[in-house]
Amino acid sequence: MTIFPAMFESYFAESIISRAIENKLLEVHTYALRDFTIDKHRRVDGKPYGGGPGMVMWVDPLIRCVESINKKLARKKNVKEKVIIFSPGGKQFTNTIAKATAKKYTDVIFICGRYEGIDARVKKILKAEEWSIGPYVLTGGELPAMVCIDTISRHISGVLNDENSLEESRIASHETYARPEIYEYKSKKYRVPKVLLSGNHKLIDEYRTKKENKIGKKDVLKA
Repeated sequence: MTIFPAMFESYFAESIISRAIENKLLEVHTYALRDFTIDKHRRVDGKPYGGGPGMVMWVDPLIRCVESINKKLARKKNVKEKVIIFSPGGKQFTNTIAKATAKKYTDVIFICGRYEGIDARVKKILKAEEWSIGPYVLTGGELPAMVCIDTISRHISGVLNDENSLEESRIASHETYARPEIYEYKSKKYRVPKVLLSGNHKLIDEYRTKKENKIGKKDVLKA
């Protein structure tokens, strides 16, 4: 649910998500919130009570949109729906949440806020959950929605050609290499670590685990 549905078109028309939609493993629908307002100027927001800068998205267009979606979902069987509002103060979205969402719910409604946010009554009425994709503020919820849809989709069976592509289900490292074995740049040679060429999977797993732990430790120290 968004004021700017066109923002999603190019992203979901490419690569893995596009193939998943084509293969009917996933459905992504965008809803233009201006289609659900009764304001003659098609506005969906107004000034906040109590004063302050910016505009707040009204309750009514959002509720109307969700009701319209729910009418469509009522035609399906065994629907398990979840409503998400994006907020900098929401629960930190993680891979664990993505996996649980893919497993537990058949349909997820993402409400993309703008401006100063969404009227707090929307969350109460819809019993929505608030998610955040990081400790920073964006201009709207469209990018977070794309991030969450992408991450959740990877946990739907068949979306990835190879289930082993799920990094969290195998030993992985942020450091990866491909051809050529030796790359020369400005008279300096950059080589692939010998252990990765050894064919010894035990040593390779140990190397990747060590690298991953080392990087994780650095991240903790920076935090």
